[in-house]
Amino acid sequence: MPLLPFSNFQIEEHQPSEMKQAKLAVLIDADNTQPGIIEGLLDEVSKYGIASVKRIYGDWTSTNLRSWKDRLLEYAIQPIQQFAYTAGKNATDSAMIIDAMDLLYTEKLDGFCIVSSDSDFTRLAARLRESGRIVYGFGEKKTPRAFVSVCDKFIYTEILRENQEESEDEDSRLAVKPKKDFKVDRKLLKLLMETVDDLAEESGWAYLGAVGHKINNRMADFDPRNYGFKKLGDMFRDIPQFETEERPQANGMGRQVYIRWKRKR
Repeated sequence: MPLLPFSNFQIEEHQPSEMKQAKLAVLIDADNTQPGIIEGLLDEVSKYGIASVKRIYGDWTSTNLRSWKDRLLEYAIQPIQQFAYTAGKNATDSAMIIDAMDLLYTEKLDGFCIVSSDSDFTRLAARLRESGRIVYGFGEKKTPRAFVSVCDKFIYTEILRENQEESEDEDSRLAVKPKKDFKVDRKLLKLLMETVDDLAEESGWAYLGAVGHKINNRMADFDPRNYGFKKLGDMFRDIPQFETEERPQANGMGRQVYIRWKRKR
């Protein structure tokens, strides 16, 4: 299974050019996804691998999906027609699930990106993971916890829209939102402290990249952007209970960030 490439958690810029990229299938539930996120969504997917398959599901005879149609050609997304046979029943979900299972057995894919805020995909995500595939979930903050937790990583689409708007505004390029809005709660602080302690050397310092990986293993929807920071290191620097230190890499190329929490001595 390919590793999760948490670019937000690390500062190394020098990676082997021959590194194999994961092949991913991006499956979008048009009924539960806004077209305004598509650019940010595909940019996010590109951090984890190559979108070998891009499909979007819905009833394209309906006027409700009109705003999606102009985006399909621009981003080379294949529309899959699914008629709504019965009022109140979502046939789109069934079509996505069937396609995902077909792709699992017929294509050599490393992972799946399921784009929906619907809990109906919880069992699908679990089944794909049981087969050794990585599952990235994308949905709004209203997404049921069961679906969020079953994914290897879950990204809230609100931050994708925010990041897209920022890229269009040069004045706000340096921050996602003012740091004064950030307040670390007790639950988050406990998670960060326990993770740093688990990975710390005898001196108390822990490598930021390893901390990021372990946090995500414990909390699938953890992302520093949810708290207003582009990188995990920036988040730790803003929390007074922690201190950071930069060290040169062994090969002399780039620097690594280490963190520890300030115990009372």
